[in-house]
Amino acid sequence: MIRVLLADDQILVRAGFRVLLETEDGFEVCGEAGDGEQAVALALEHQPDIVVMDVRMPGVDGLEATRRITANPGLAGTKVLVLTTFDVDEYVYEALRAGASGFLLKDTEPVELLRALRVVVNGEALLAPTVTRRLIQEFVGRPENRRIDTSAVREITDREREVLGLVAGGMSNDEIAAHLVISTATARTHVSRIMTKIGARDRAQLVVLAYESGLVTPRRPA
Repeated sequence: MIRVLLADDQILVRAGFRVLLETEDGFEVCGEAGDGEQAVALALEHQPDIVVMDVRMPGVDGLEATRRITANPGLAGTKVLVLTTFDVDEYVYEALRAGASGFLLKDTEPVELLRALRVVVNGEALLAPTVTRRLIQEFVGRPENRRIDTSAVREITDREREVLGLVAGGMSNDEIAAHLVISTATARTHVSRIMTKIGARDRAQLVVLAYESGLVTPRRPA
């Protein structure tokens, strides 16, 4: 059973999500929050598997609430999926940097939202279509945000750097395996080792750290 906490300042939006989740096997809504501060408090109280987090909320917004949740050792098992109506690069960048494991828009089809929740809870990261490309472009345009971590660079092998580049480009483990002509299990092992070396919480954070550390340098689209 996947336990979900809903955080959105619109009651009707939360009600819609609750109906969707409670009519689907394998999901349970353990709480609802109308702002970021309440979301953090309820996360600590209920220990959900995942928080569906809106960005724009009164008081403490979704980005700050995400930072507080992902930074709290007592919530190490709780993932955050940011869901918003705003397809804005800045939100994508900040949400992932804050520790979110995924980013989807509110116009996402219900079946895709359910799939996203399962994917994130199972330890993968999920980005909406075009989000990886937008994230890369954001880093290209803001080189001042890249912080070189020489210790991380020293630990990464040439093969791992190659795999990391494919992860940062939005490839799944299956796609990486096909591209490098290796097994999916081997691709998964490479990704896991890279995450350990860099200190990434999950795959989404791995993408952020890849660019911020300078391990991957994106090219500006032609």
